[in-house]
Amino acid sequence: MSLPKARVLVVGDPYMPVSAYADALAGLRGQAELSTMQIDEVTCAPPATESERGLREYVGDPAEMVRAVAGHDVLIVHGAAVTAEVLEAAPLRLVCCARGGPVNVDVAAATGLGIPVVNTPGKNAEAVAELTIAFALLLIRAAPRASRHLLDGGGFAESAFEGREFFGREAPSLGMLSDWIVYRLTGQHVTEPSCGSSSGMFTLASRRWSSSIPALCGLPAAVLPPVADPGTVVGEVTADAAALTGLRPGTPVTAGGADTQLGLLGAGAERDEYTVVAGTFWQNTVLLAEPLIDPEVRLRTLCHVVPGEWMLEGIGFYCGMSMRWFRDAFCDAEVALARRRGVDPYVVMEETAARVPAGAGGVIAILSNVMNARRWAHASPSFLQFDLASPAASGRGACVRAIEEAAAYVARGHRDIITSLTGLRFGEAVFTGGAAKGRLWPQIMADVLGVPVHIPAVTESSALGAAICAGTGAGLYSGLLEPRPGLRRRAATFEPDRAAAAAYDERYAVWREIYQRMLDITDDGLLSPLWRAAGG
Repeated sequence: MSLPKARVLVVGDPYMPVSAYADALAGLRGQAELSTMQIDEVTCAPPATESERGLREYVGDPAEMVRAVAGHDVLIVHGAAVTAEVLEAAPLRLVCCARGGPVNVDVAAATGLGIPVVNTPGKNAEAVAELTIAFALLLIRAAPRASRHLLDGGGFAESAFEGREFFGREAPSLGMLSDWIVYRLTGQHVTEPSCGSSSGMFTLASRRWSSSIPALCGLPAAVLPPVADPGTVVGEVTADAAALTGLRPGTPVTAGGADTQLGLLGAGAERDEYTVVAGTFWQNTVLLAEPLIDPEVRLRTLCHVVPGEWMLEGIGFYCGMSMRWFRDAFCDAEVALARRRGVDPYVVMEETAARVPAGAGGVIAILSNVMNARRWAHASPSFLQFDLASPAASGRGACVRAIEEAAAYVARGHRDIITSLTGLRFGEAVFTGGAAKGRLWPQIMADVLGVPVHIPAVTESSALGAAICAGTGAGLYSGLLEPRPGLRRRAATFEPDRAAAAAYDERYAVWREIYQRMLDITDDGLLSPLWRAAGG
């Protein structure tokens, strides 16, 4: 007695029409009953159910999917909505999502119903690689400048934008942006572990290029530059570079490092300490004696500039830049007053914010999210909960304080993840970078984290770390760690205020919940995100 044929519904959309499945499904003829449905619009019907609101994106009308799926055993989709209602409308045994991430499938509902969901990880990898090559060709052939020439009224006859010939040539080396600067200065192709490991092609434990990952990417080992430790002389300034920069020919050039790791070096950071390098982005870090990988792929691990140490970090996106944006957009009065007083505008902004109590008068800033590298997305930037009856209580000062509190909440979120991964309990924190120059932000950090916050003697610690690498290469230091004892001198320590710390304990949990809801609204497509990682 033959088994009944599986009933398969294939749903196409404008990005992947039904015809795109033809070759793959040809082998099922005679073994399955195939039905098709084509969604022609790229828009989506407004979400009407909790499951629909939980999907990050989809095309078409979920109600049509409910009607179409009835009686089928297998559902194959690309962008169509697979909601709880769709899953409950048929005796489905399998859902196939033909994309890298099943963001249009209610995976939780499927799991609850015992329905397996399969997707196609890396499906767009080839397309992304081709797009990257296309962008490289555009730059090599000077297409952007040629386009600007035409848009500005220039004609073809006087165009000189011929670019450079690319076909028939091979790239002699592949490296990081910092490696390119070294190459322009010295003519030497070389990388170092702190930047090189951010390529994703390093074996972290050995601090060298992986023997397998580049091969998986189709890269010959010959294009990968040799690895030199920070503080090592890798070449000299060439005559051509000297003419362009004014540097003396023959000046030794030393391998440096990535900005965060240099910041940790310049701050004198040691293993098992929680340190926040607070610049345009905030890097929330700990140095470890071995490369620890987050199994949930939230934080990332890179080589430190010091051999035998690795950095685990969570990145606060635009935490510092958001304050500069607010200054430039709304604080003309504070900038003018600062100019008359001869002080930094941030001093005046913080003085105004300091008059607002903890909690920013109820104003909540939605800016950076806590890092989740597996699916890194940020809600649409916004301020919430103004008190229209009290402009003084929820004006610019409250907004400045809310920005600083939001960044501190992100730092707390990253610290808690680091604690869960390492088992380390941090009884203090180090705060360095531009944000550490003020008085209010370090205090808010101490109150939100609930521990003393130390400010190093030099807050421009990334620049100092680079200088230490140069000094080591020049022979001024015997090694990168020689200056560390002096760098651990603290310019200030901010103790947490008990009342403020208790208030922030409650407000932090509320902020996390509000942020998630704002992220849900952003994911629905109603608002634009602050930033979203490719594929996220």
